[in-house]
Parts: sequence; structure tokens; C-alpha cells
Amino acid sequence: MKRILVTGGTGYIGSHTVVELIRGGYEVVVIDNLSNSKVEVLDRIKRIAGVRPEFRQVDLMDAEGVREVFAEWQFDAVMHFAGLKAVGESMEKPLEYYEANVAGTVNLLMVMKKFGVKRIVFSSSASVYGEPESLPIRDDARVGVGITSPYGRSKYMVEQVLGDWCMVDAEVEVTSLRYFNPIGAHESGLLGEDPNGVPNNLVPFIAQSAAGKLGVVKVFGDDYETPDGTCVRDYIHITDVVSGHLAALGKMKKGMQTYNLSTGAGKTVLEMIGIFSDVVGRELAYEVVARRVGGADVPVLYASADRASEELGWRTERTVEEAIEGVWKWQSEV
Repeated sequence: MKRILVTGGTGYIGSHTVVELIRGGYEVVVIDNLSNSKVEVLDRIKRIAGVRPEFRQVDLMDAEGVREVFAEWQFDAVMHFAGLKAVGESMEKPLEYYEANVAGTVNLLMVMKKFGVKRIVFSSSASVYGEPESLPIRDDARVGVGITSPYGRSKYMVEQVLGDWCMVDAEVEVTSLRYFNPIGAHESGLLGEDPNGVPNNLVPFIAQSAAGKLGVVKVFGDDYETPDGTCVRDYIHITDVVSGHLAALGKMKKGMQTYNLSTGAGKTVLEMIGIFSDVVGRELAYEVVARRVGGADVPVLYASADRASEELGWRTERTVEEAIEGVWKWQSEV
């Protein structure tokens, strides 16, 4: 049985991935600092998958703590989800984002190198593309130019670090998966996006607003060059995101590979609010406010997943509507 270390494994994407790894016959060890997740997620994982993964509460900035985990278990590969992920927040706390996402990853990689673990699947972001030259964005599109937030730049920096590691060690295997907005929840209703504090991402905020836990949804600008003036994003069901990670893990090869995980189409913010209103059965209130400071939002982002389809045999199977139905079911449970 292969053993996988999942960083950020109690978080949204990480926890869903842990479930499918266990179901796929892998032994899983989770590390997480619980800054944006809850340890109770491990019990939910057990209810779904039948196994409670081994867990250590470790921050990637704690290099010694990470080393102790690697000394306790031998890993075949690492799935790396840990990090900060909110575009808007990164504009306010850039140093914290570079520390958590870049320095934390470097600490992880140094320990991996020390213990001879040379396979990693990295949870990247389509924000590395910056202002796209054309749409849909292809996997081989230009990266690193016109990135609009410290969050996006931190993901780009990590990809550069991973690529440099591959250049100096021909045995290293890296797969970087770029995606936009994972949404939805596990079909059981037991797992979903449940951030600590006020959500920074659109869909969980809409969900909590609809449930009466938060105020009206704020729409940051309605004067972009899009069909209704609000930003367009590629929203992808969490189950499809997870299947992409497992497909990547099963087909790793030496060097660095990059793939988009995407639907190939986009929805505006107002369209998402409209779909959510249909699911809930009532019109949801929203308020248009000024664009986010510093031009953090690219007007339109959606991508092609042709390479993932051709090389990994992966494609999306679920709709945005199905994802939002799952979100509302999950929100009704928590």
C-alpha cells in the first residue's frame, strides 16, 4: 500500500481528496495547522471512507515539526494543499501570504529532499496566468505576467521553485494543477467548504448569506467588460477537482508537468447568485460595491483542460448547478 502525505488535509479540497485516496487504497497521513479548518473533519472523513487518517497538527513554517512527521513515516508522494488562498485578503496581508505559501512550501521541499521523497502534486491556481492573452486559457499559455494579487504571485513563485528543483534533480516528479474556483460539497452532505470566520470566497459567502448567517453578498464592481458587468470565473465541482488530483497522482513522471483543471466555460458573479437563488427558492439579496483595491480581479478567466483530457484521461462530469445544490445541502447540515 502506498502512503501519501496530504498537507492541508482538513481543508476544503484536501479533505475531499483524502476521502478518495482512502477509497483508492492509499494510506493517508494528514498535516494541517487548523488555521482555516476544524479537526472534526477527520471524523467526517471516517464516516464516509471508513478510516480516520493519521493526523498531526503541524504548520509548514515549523520545519522541525515537518521533519518529525517524515521521520515517523516513509511517504511515496506528497499532495500539497496547505496555504492561504483568498485574493482579496492577500492584498491586505501580502507578507503573510508569501510566508505561508512560498516559505512554507520551501520548508516542506527541504524536508522532502532530506528524506528522499521526490514526488509531489501541487495545488496551484489559474491566477498564475495573470491577464490572459486569449480565452480559453491553454495549459501552455504565458504565466507570471500581469498577475494581480500577492496570492497569485505566491502560487507562481512556488511553481518556479518546483521547476528549479526538477532542473537540478532528474529524479524529481512534480505535477502542478491549476484551477480557479472549486465549489460544491461531498454527495453525502458530510463534507463541504467550512472556513473559520467570514468566508473570503464567493460561493460559501452566498451560502452563509442565504442561511441568514451573514449579511447581503457584496459584488465587487459591475462595470467590467462582461455580459452583466461582473467578473467571469470558471467554477468547477469539487468532486471533479479531486478526480483530477488522483488522475495526476496515478500518471506522474519525471520533471514538471502542469495541467488546467477546468470546465472550459465561465459564469459571472450575478449568474452565480441567480443560480443559487433558484436552488434556494427565493431571490437572494446582493449589494454592488467598489472594485477591490489594487485591481485584484481580472475581468474574465476560464480555461481549456485539453491537456488533462489527453494525458490524464480526465474531464469534468458535473455542472455548476449540481455543485450549488450540494453546497446548499451542506450548508443546511452545518
